[in-house]
Amino acid sequence: MLLTRVVEASQTVRATSSRKTKIATVAELLAQAGSDELAQVVAWISGELPQGRIGTGWRTLTAVAVEPAAAPSLTVAAVDAAFTDLAATAGAGSAARRRELLVALLGAATADEHDFLIRLLTGELRQGALTAIVAEAVARAAEVPVEAVRRAYMLSGRLPVTAAAALTGGAAALAEFRLEVGRPIRPMLASPGATLDEALTEFGGEVSVEHKMDGARIQVHRRDSQVWVFTRTLRDITSGVPELVQLVRELPCDSVVLDGETLALNDSGRPRPFQETMSRFATDPTIDPALRPPAATSTRDLLLHPYFFDCLHLDGVDLLDASLTERREALIKVAGEHSIPALIRPDAEAAAEYFDGALAAGHEGLMIKSLSAPYAAGRRGRAWQKIKPSHTLDLVVLGAEWGYGRRTGYLSNLHLGARDPDGGEPIMVGKTFKGLTDALLQWQTTEFPRHERTRDPQAVYLYPELVVEVALDGVQISPRYPGGVALRFARVVRYRPDKEPAEADTIDAVRALLPAGTTDATPSRKS
Repeated sequence: MLLTRVVEASQTVRATSSRKTKIATVAELLAQAGSDELAQVVAWISGELPQGRIGTGWRTLTAVAVEPAAAPSLTVAAVDAAFTDLAATAGAGSAARRRELLVALLGAATADEHDFLIRLLTGELRQGALTAIVAEAVARAAEVPVEAVRRAYMLSGRLPVTAAAALTGGAAALAEFRLEVGRPIRPMLASPGATLDEALTEFGGEVSVEHKMDGARIQVHRRDSQVWVFTRTLRDITSGVPELVQLVRELPCDSVVLDGETLALNDSGRPRPFQETMSRFATDPTIDPALRPPAATSTRDLLLHPYFFDCLHLDGVDLLDASLTERREALIKVAGEHSIPALIRPDAEAAAEYFDGALAAGHEGLMIKSLSAPYAAGRRGRAWQKIKPSHTLDLVVLGAEWGYGRRTGYLSNLHLGARDPDGGEPIMVGKTFKGLTDALLQWQTTEFPRHERTRDPQAVYLYPELVVEVALDGVQISPRYPGGVALRFARVVRYRPDKEPAEADTIDAVRALLPAGTTDATPSRKS
């Protein structure tokens, strides 16, 4: 397959707001790809590189000036081989070799292909065709149920692998995917809840109520004496958390897969700030040093404490399809004191007291979980809901305006966008300069130009790569922004280096915070 075919599909996806058109376009592309090209095509149309980070930042790419080719000739296989060579280039002379490879690749690309490759290498394509849309396209192209694709994707953690199985082996191949100890699965996520009372009522009181901790998500696997620890993005951090490895190795079982949070505690047992916990994951190149604790705090002194809240496998038995009631029984059996405490089927008064206790202990709020729900990757449905004293959202930073007064010379007022669930560009929902410390202002001014898409005299506009958590008093109807809504009194809580833009909250989650009875703010969409 020629690269130009992938580029054409990507352009169609980016140009339309119709979810049906996006899915149909990607499905047609996948149906035309060869079996040895599927993994690459699925990864690229999702905005990812199978090779991961390959050392080609925006500045490196913009320094390569070549004339575009007159006609398309690049194949999927040739481009993938070039990416592999780039990823393997390291050591003395690597900068010159990397430039040589980029000149050859980009010099063979047409103008449209050049634009696509730059967007792919800088991560800008991630908002063009999100994995949810690609998963549905895989199901259509393979003529299999979309739920079968989603489940296989959850278990494999890799959409290109899932797509290749679906399109070469159909439903039977997808059914072969199993939970494999040592291979991370995509985590189940919580949706923002409105109020505690509403969440309790929604599930008829059949809930587990747990503290929502301000830690880092972990998934641990153990088979005999071998232990693996993964982040929420499925990155293997086993070598950097020896205390967690030792603890899991001592649990009373032969094999187990646990989901949970880990955080650092101070001497009084209260949680340390999120950034200090994240300092233990400092090997992640996406976590900027400015977001880590001051140098005076020794990373090695920050022992991590796990709080497990789910058990997905125990001694040869997979529990993904079991109810939370059954999974908690297994959790308590194997993790004991390391299981997160929970109230089971509490009344409203007991739940409210537990909420106050969580805040007093330094936690973010509560998690309300349906006792009957199975474990399902992502935010499909509302089986898990997070309840906080004020609304918080994870949004994408779209740009920042230059400050004035005491903030002159600093990038200050942030432009905030919510994720488009149909895979389009982030949808702007507001601005804020509140909550920005002097340290964050300095960091933004240094860091944002590394993600610069364009600028004008007033602001720097960014590629959608950074996620920030904001607190807000609510949402209101507003014609000022394309989503029809605006944040009320938004303020920065922290940056989320542990989250990718595809994990930001959607425009639908923002609209869900409108007061009850508000006229629908949803702009009309093409079907």
